[in-house]
Amino acid sequence: MFRLPAGTYFQSYRQAHRFWPTRFMTFRMIVLLVVLFAVVPFTFSNYALSIANRIGYTILAAMGVQLLIGFTGQLTLGHAAFVAVGAYTSAIFTLTAADYASSSPFWGFLTDTGMAYPLSILLACLLAGLWSVLFGLPSARIKGFGIILTTMAAQFITVDFVIAQYVSQIGGRGHYFSIPPGTLKIGRWVLTGDRDAYFLMLILVTGVTAAMINWKRTRLGRAWIAIRDNDIAAEILGVDIVRYKQLAYFAAGMLAGLAGSFWITSLFFVSPEHFVWSNSLWWVGVILIGGVGAIDGTIFGSIFLELMLVLVNSFSVANILFLYFKDIAFGLAVIIFLLYEPNGLSYRWWQIKNYFYLWPFSYK
Repeated sequence: MFRLPAGTYFQSYRQAHRFWPTRFMTFRMIVLLVVLFAVVPFTFSNYALSIANRIGYTILAAMGVQLLIGFTGQLTLGHAAFVAVGAYTSAIFTLTAADYASSSPFWGFLTDTGMAYPLSILLACLLAGLWSVLFGLPSARIKGFGIILTTMAAQFITVDFVIAQYVSQIGGRGHYFSIPPGTLKIGRWVLTGDRDAYFLMLILVTGVTAAMINWKRTRLGRAWIAIRDNDIAAEILGVDIVRYKQLAYFAAGMLAGLAGSFWITSLFFVSPEHFVWSNSLWWVGVILIGGVGAIDGTIFGSIFLELMLVLVNSFSVANILFLYFKDIAFGLAVIIFLLYEPNGLSYRWWQIKNYFYLWPFSYK
């Protein structure tokens, strides 16, 4: 009797865990990448590209929150502090290289070769990761509400005290750091506008998404998920929960530092007002709406909230009304999703895909 295989099946572990397991998925993702890299930047307006850059920034920042809450089960409401550390570290390092380029061979070499900004990104990720670990240390002894208070303390200590009172005064630049045009370079590539920032955003978001997928599959990622599901059972099975929790805070801090380094390419200046506490709450809302524990949910939630922000802005007649409408719309969106779609947009996307994959056959 002649038989054909039903559905998609894999014959090896490696085949089942590829990024794009099927040919159709490979074709679909290649088309998506071509559209994002070759069509969008040359057909969209600068305003549309600025919105896309804002979405990318939200994705990069919310990925760290997703790692802590969705992967490890550690609550956080102070992630904006670590993004601020990354932004200020990158800005100070790049401006220092530009200021001393003519008098120091070292800084001159970094500026001429366009290595100052890439090195500032690495330094920002490192410092933000270490700063995150410092405020993650109490997670070894406390849980739940105590962790929320600790991370909120990170926000007020870092942004409102250290950065606003001391870091902002470095170099006598005043309340904010302005970055002159042509200062941010990667090799010979000078980041001058929204289109350059868009290409950098796509590269960073693609790399971070791939890293998150790989982290989830490794021993480290499985340990994080075990701690999230039941930390006592994970410790009984031999997982060093203190060590893995601190690694989670370090990784989340690195992602926050990366987001902060990218943020300065969009505005070319940095100020404490860019990293208020409400930003941390906004990024938590991103993963609640997109889906807790789902990597693609971070992307969906970022797109949803940022486009909602654009829609609210179009109906606002003044900045004050916009702030009120923004908070109201954000609160309503979170409540509606928690009540009617608690698994987030990623779960709805999974259902839509299964419907088309299995049509016309019913599946329950």
